[in-house]
Amino acid sequence: MKEKYFPTLLADFIYAILAGLAIGLGGAVFLAIDNKILGALFFTVGLFTVCVNGFNLFTGKVGYTWGQPPSYLLFLLVVWLGNLLGTCTVAALLNMTRLSSAFTEKAGNIAAVKLADGALSIFVLAVFCNILMYIAVDGFRSNGHELGKYLGLFFGVAVFIICGFEHCVANMFYFAMADVWNAHTWLWLLIMTLGNAVGGLLLPGCRILKDKLQNF
Repeated sequence: MKEKYFPTLLADFIYAILAGLAIGLGGAVFLAIDNKILGALFFTVGLFTVCVNGFNLFTGKVGYTWGQPPSYLLFLLVVWLGNLLGTCTVAALLNMTRLSSAFTEKAGNIAAVKLADGALSIFVLAVFCNILMYIAVDGFRSNGHELGKYLGLFFGVAVFIICGFEHCVANMFYFAMADVWNAHTWLWLLIMTLGNAVGGLLLPGCRILKDKLQNF
């Protein structure tokens, strides 16, 4: 078992990097489109790519923490770090292109709004974001209707972006694109991560509570 443990974590990490790359590309599309609604719809290419290929996205995986062994927390940490590396890679590569100036300016404006917000506001918006993310991801996994699987993805992602909710992995890309890393940025990113975790656990937690009450 020990011999297989490290290769498994490495594979999880690689799939997390790929998920970060996908979300980074979604963020790039959002920066490229001036219309917010269209940008929100096309951003969905990121989660679409993640779900279709089975990549590891923190905001998707955290909703399935209930009932998992303690080692799942290590898995989530590996996924979060892989997502960070993937999004930062997309940002670094884009900064080598002619798109750098326009994308950096837009990302900087987005980052400025988020970093000027209060901690409680950031946390609450992150909770709402991952309620929608769980609906989108779980709908893709469990919806028996083929069209419904994809509509769930598109509406879940588009709604959280249009509303201005906080997605920690998408924000990794915007912060990296704008190069605004400092202690405050990291703290706000951790608050977003915590809010996303709470939001992702909320609906499945309610389901578990409902089942326990019915069997009481």
